[in-house]
Amino acid sequence: MNHPPGYQALLETGELEKRSKDLHVLLGDCNLCPHQCSVDRLHGERGFCRTGENAVVSAFDSHFGEEPELVGRHGSGTIFFSYCNLRCVFCQNYDISQCGAGEEVTPKKLSRIMLTLQKHGCHNINLVSPSHVVPQIVQAIYLSAQKGLSIPIVYNSGGYDLVDTLKTLEGIIDIYMPDIKFASEDYAKKYSGVRDYFRITKKALKEMHRQVGDLKKDNCGIAYKGLIVRHLVMPGGLAGTEEIMEFIAREISPDTYVNIMSQYRPEHYARQYPELAKKITTQDYQQAVAAAKRAGLKNITG
Repeated sequence: MNHPPGYQALLETGELEKRSKDLHVLLGDCNLCPHQCSVDRLHGERGFCRTGENAVVSAFDSHFGEEPELVGRHGSGTIFFSYCNLRCVFCQNYDISQCGAGEEVTPKKLSRIMLTLQKHGCHNINLVSPSHVVPQIVQAIYLSAQKGLSIPIVYNSGGYDLVDTLKTLEGIIDIYMPDIKFASEDYAKKYSGVRDYFRITKKALKEMHRQVGDLKKDNCGIAYKGLIVRHLVMPGGLAGTEEIMEFIAREISPDTYVNIMSQYRPEHYARQYPELAKKITTQDYQQAVAAAKRAGLKNITG
């Protein structure tokens, strides 16, 4: 069965072009993410994300380290955007997310990247850390759709997304894949440098699920629409996994696809914090999985 991505219908009606233009204008007084910096990115000003009018891309490739439903046989077409709207002290890709390693690209070049990944057989376009470059992404999707882009778009974020911005992506994004890192606002501020993380992320995940629903797969097991939630287990239960899993089960859906991730390791500045300066234990991980099951979640992986 064929499952065309939503942006194709928006292209036909002219809505995709309209949103592309409207979002670009918003860069002149940027309030696209929860930081709401109000800087003029069209004229070189930089806010929290340190990104101007053009996106910065560190790498793109067929990636085989994602969830099986995204990878399939030919990989997920992953585009890594430089910088981020979080400042995680334990970030494993800090050279990209915080040091900004990468190359500035115009929307036209970003469009060519998307089309190249599709040509290589990738099952989707996987946008990593997209929250601060939504206008650039939508413009690139618009340009790519005109030239035959026809695979799902994955929005792979840290979860710190503004609902108003997410609403502009309805029908454009096929698969949302946010992290949800902390239940404690104090820990989120201390370790990721942002305010109101859990409150904002809960609203964002609800909006994502409203748009795309639970994860849907084709006859080959490849995802074409829906929500995937990732949760990184932290040492000593610092993430507040139990509260997070209860939120997902009760306020989103017990059928939510949840990936409980075990790959935490102390990177970047993590060793400056004794509680973060160690890998997780088997017990840490088992307790996280048990919390998800107690909450009533039915679609847990890791």
